[in-house]
Amino acid sequence: MPRTNTSGSLPVYLQISEMLIRDIGSGRLRDGERLPPEREMAASLSISVGTLRKSLGELEKQSLLERVHGSGNYVRASGNPSGVYAFFRLELMEGGGLPTADVLDIERLPKPDDLPAFGASPEGHRIRRLRSLGGQPAAVEEIWLDGSYVGHLNRDAISESLYLYYRQALNLWITRVEDRVGVGSVPNWAPSAFGQPVGAPTGLVERLSFSKDGTVAEFSRNWFDADKARYVTRMK
Repeated sequence: MPRTNTSGSLPVYLQISEMLIRDIGSGRLRDGERLPPEREMAASLSISVGTLRKSLGELEKQSLLERVHGSGNYVRASGNPSGVYAFFRLELMEGGGLPTADVLDIERLPKPDDLPAFGASPEGHRIRRLRSLGGQPAAVEEIWLDGSYVGHLNRDAISESLYLYYRQALNLWITRVEDRVGVGSVPNWAPSAFGQPVGAPTGLVERLSFSKDGTVAEFSRNWFDADKARYVTRMK
């Protein structure tokens, strides 16, 4: 179900298109599969037909959908999905799942010694969030954005997709990421809504995010519940 009243959430039509893009990428929607009739599909998603058609238009732009007059809408998985969450590599165990985020805390702080050296500033913006997939809490994350890009981050302005926010508000384009996947444990600041106790074992993704000039703009850690989510990367 799309989120309609959450501060920073994507427009509903983009939420739906991103959900479908991730379902196509994971194979939950197969090449050649016919989507349900638009009125039926819109009703199942609790959105208007107009909003659904706008979402499907986004897929058509990426050659992920073919509209056949008098027949319906067909998935074309041969395209190369490049949605808002193209760099978000966590999926539900069954595949896909629309990512959403709830901001827990934002502070500008000196970079701690356990972070890798990155950026031009000795300070960074520490962002802590609870991430959900398809409405299920699946991960907690701590992001450090180098302090040289902006003096203050407005919590209410931050999008659920930070990379989209960086582009639109900071003119910062993340063009490449380097992930290291291992095992961690739930940090002591994780909210009870995460569903796992402090210290419990988790999957752990540590990421360096590179701007278009090749510098590291951001470092993040993502602790995910391996009973709910998995880390997936695909190569074509």
